[in-house]
Amino acid sequence: MKKMTVKDITRIGIMAAAVYVASAFLQIPIPTAIGSTRLHMGNVMCLLSGMLLGAVPGGLAAGTGSMFFDLTNPAYITSAPFTFAFKFLMAWLCGKIIAKCRAGLKIRFIGGAAAGAFLYVLLYISKTFIEDRFVLGLPVEAVMLTVAQKSAVSSANAVIAVIVAVPLGLALLPAAAKFILPCPDTDRK
Repeated sequence: MKKMTVKDITRIGIMAAAVYVASAFLQIPIPTAIGSTRLHMGNVMCLLSGMLLGAVPGGLAAGTGSMFFDLTNPAYITSAPFTFAFKFLMAWLCGKIIAKCRAGLKIRFIGGAAAGAFLYVLLYISKTFIEDRFVLGLPVEAVMLTVAQKSAVSSANAVIAVIVAVPLGLALLPAAAKFILPCPDTDRK
């Protein structure tokens, strides 16, 4: 990876702020029998970070913005390190696929977004299972109920994120190519 410049850090910070705002303010809380959950637009911005900034800078923006959301919300504060890692990987994979795949631009955006979103759901559900079953020692039935609920909401968030991020990323790409993308030599066509 090339040395980061002040412009690179600024781009990461701007996208991290967009991730935070989308996570904190563009959401629909959903109360359930076993706790509350939410649909939110944070994952849209995480995928957009990978699309527009590339793998590592996009991952840093997604992870940082999401982590700060967790750190400012008592319900999620203990998850902040996992959130940073999982959202980083989500945007990183999205950015990697878009940069490395030789298919058409639209296919790369769809594939990168879908792969990043799927990876996040897999990581999040795995963490939920491990934490509830082995750390908290909950019975398997309770763990599976929680996993089923979180799987449904996380999958809905993932589908929404892909549906919104892909056209948004494609629409913003021409402007991003001039002002955002850190590697002008990356084959984006």
